[in-house]
Amino acid sequence: MFKRILVPTDGSEISAKAVSTAIGLARIHGSTIYALSVKEPFPYSAVSEMQPTPPQAFFDAQERIASSRVRAVQASAEAADLPCEALTVEALHSWEAIIEHAEKNQCDLVVMASHGRRGMQALLLGSETQKVLTHSKIPVLVVR
Repeated sequence: MFKRILVPTDGSEISAKAVSTAIGLARIHGSTIYALSVKEPFPYSAVSEMQPTPPQAFFDAQERIASSRVRAVQASAEAADLPCEALTVEALHSWEAIIEHAEKNQCDLVVMASHGRRGMQALLLGSETQKVLTHSKIPVLVVR
């Protein structure tokens, strides 16, 4: 049923649970895993000129972190003998990058984590998972 499963990762413990769930589903369905980690863009502003981190160092650090996240997913997929494609992308809004990547790769399921925030905390912090749920045209499995 699910042949292409996208699993976005931010390296958190809850994200690791989503990876594990995606791998379990991929084993059952004989799916390919698509791992994605979204990098933050450099915060350009008048203040950024006074930041101690130059843009290239920021970009390099972001790539190093994001690459390690998708490599962890690749290692888990490899251990389960599953094909895995991994990518890091830079985006202002993670949820948009997740949906775009799912559509571009014709994924038929997104498996992602949610911290399960409620009430005012959820309202103030927003939720990338909630935004994916709201805007995605393909099924989204939320892991807590």
